[in-house]
Amino acid sequence: MTIVTGPDMVDLTFHNFVSYKENVGKDWAADIMSIITNPTTSNGSRSSSYEKMHVKLMLQLNAEGKIPVRNIFQMFPADRKRVENALNACHLSKGKNDSINPEDFPETVFKTFLMNLCPRSEIDEIFTSYHSKAKPYMTKDHLTKFINNKQRDSRLNELLFPPAKPEQVLGLIEKYEPSGINVQRGQLSPEGMVWLLCGSENSIVSLDKIPVYQDMNRPLSHYFINSSHNTYLTAGQFSGVSSPEMYRQTLLSGCRCVELDCWKGKPPEEEPIITHGFTMTTEILFKDVIEAIAESAFKTSPYPVILSFENHVDSPKQQAKMAEYCRTIFGDMLLTDYLEKYPLKPGVPLPSPKELMGKILVKNKKNQSFANQDKKTPEQTHSAASENTGTFLLNEGAEEDVKKEAENEEVTENIDEEEMKQMQSDEGTAGLEATAYEEMSSLVNYIQPIKFDSFEVSAQKNQSYAISSFVETKAFDLLTKFPVQFVEYNKRQMSRIYPKGTRMDSSNYMPQMFWNAGCQLVALNFQTMDVPMQQNMAVFEFNGRGGYLLKHDFMRRADKIFDPFTVDRIDVVVANTLSITIISGQFLSDKSVKTYVEVELFGLPGDPKRKYKTKLTSTANAINPLWKEEPFVFEKILMPELASLRIVVYDEGGKFIGHRIIPIDIIRSGYHHICLRSESNMPLTMPSLFVYVEVKDYVPDAWAGYIDCLI
Repeated sequence: MTIVTGPDMVDLTFHNFVSYKENVGKDWAADIMSIITNPTTSNGSRSSSYEKMHVKLMLQLNAEGKIPVRNIFQMFPADRKRVENALNACHLSKGKNDSINPEDFPETVFKTFLMNLCPRSEIDEIFTSYHSKAKPYMTKDHLTKFINNKQRDSRLNELLFPPAKPEQVLGLIEKYEPSGINVQRGQLSPEGMVWLLCGSENSIVSLDKIPVYQDMNRPLSHYFINSSHNTYLTAGQFSGVSSPEMYRQTLLSGCRCVELDCWKGKPPEEEPIITHGFTMTTEILFKDVIEAIAESAFKTSPYPVILSFENHVDSPKQQAKMAEYCRTIFGDMLLTDYLEKYPLKPGVPLPSPKELMGKILVKNKKNQSFANQDKKTPEQTHSAASENTGTFLLNEGAEEDVKKEAENEEVTENIDEEEMKQMQSDEGTAGLEATAYEEMSSLVNYIQPIKFDSFEVSAQKNQSYAISSFVETKAFDLLTKFPVQFVEYNKRQMSRIYPKGTRMDSSNYMPQMFWNAGCQLVALNFQTMDVPMQQNMAVFEFNGRGGYLLKHDFMRRADKIFDPFTVDRIDVVVANTLSITIISGQFLSDKSVKTYVEVELFGLPGDPKRKYKTKLTSTANAINPLWKEEPFVFEKILMPELASLRIVVYDEGGKFIGHRIIPIDIIRSGYHHICLRSESNMPLTMPSLFVYVEVKDYVPDAWAGYIDCLI
């Protein structure tokens, strides 16, 4: 069994394990997959991060079975003096060469150590404002009032979601109060308050949105689909290394649409290859990629995988070999014919993700010259082609296509440098695809690529299975000129957006602008963890990491008109106002540095555009810095389901420390800890922010007083 680890999808380390029985290895793999695909794993609470830190210490015992104190200093290198003082407060050895007995450092003592290392004066202030002034504790009634006043979402209906009751709150006191006497008395201490606010019940995200919670029975065109561009590349578009491993990593991350740029293999093997044409990127075997996809397609998500072929293989024999690999390696996973309930006819919608669970769909040019062949069963078509052993019976139109392809091949062989540069323009090599011969054509059903003519023509044809690809520049042009028509198009059929060919560094465009138009397959370079890719990963983290997110009702219903450039209001959609106060940070850096926080909103063009920034902390303190500033307010977020909040921490030199992007409709109101992520969206064990968030229905200033009276 091989376990692959790394800080991103490119810089990987392979760990090989051998079991003495096959079933043992399978059990190992199953257990590990159940952990890494658990949707709550990456949304762990602040307290679970501390538990991991304690476990890590317990696993680093020396030869004598003790915890070396130097390991604790290495875990908290930002301020050695603080670590010494915290150890001293717990009556533990603090010398660099000392060691501690594990039984003297259980989880309860470790938490006390953390409280001394990272005092939480800001939480003490919150505690003081809600507890009985004469007593150093909160009663269950005080805590109930705090939860209902500060932690409850004001948008919730009180009948459907009743406020917390003292009896329920007692359970929280029992779970988080460290003092047994206080628990017996139903009282919460300041330290108990800290652990309560770090607990799993107090996550910044709605825990019910982490598993699959959306309706998965709508047509495919009604979903945003996690999509990759030039999936095989590990670096730049011109000279990067290609790797089948990228397909595994991309699919395991929850991606549901991968791209295969296929080219003709050279004699004597004549094995089709995958590479970026007319560049110096390396080549990989088509067969190796198909095997990688088959291994990883449904490990993370059960919902359908779309293979987006850019097929330049102008050899009938090699295309037949490609189709054969797909059939034999994918087996029953490959959808080779349409479902009876959803014939390929105008006006018939696409099947749903649920109806296509466990299926792989091929998006490849479909040659209509072989339309009569499609009426045969897939087995008949496959059998007939196999009997011909590479000799294809083509009708008159197909023969003409073959002649044209032969001419095209001669042209590309003699292409000059200027023409090569032109091919690396916005559209890349997408317009130079080869004829689709019978074997590959027979694999195409619900995802049939066609050249886009106009929105009017598409509406007249009304073919849900017809998909057009748009380079980002063309898509942006259509979006700005015909926004409503683009949304209507995406209600009926799918569109794929891909980065322009001049992005030689594999940078990405912001996916938000195309999601705003309802574009389903907004394809990004997964090897580049820039802000667009961070947003893509953060958004698709929810709904079970299934790679499919249901679009808003307005972007699906035929009786509704949606203009993504609206600046006023959207009929029957309640706009939101979000305010966030950045209160403090915890263990932000392993260096003693000053820090600051930036907050911005991604959403519709009419949403608030301001980017906020805190002041730089006055002292170099990365363990528990404080910011006492006014809330950052984003007023009138028109469609909360389409918007995301981005929070980033930097050091004084502008170096990235950690970030978090969270969809607005997933955010919970109240005091919360935000566990930060790396640039590749992987959870960081220690760095976090403590914030106060309020998400409520937007009310114009003129009506604010009236609404307050109603409340």
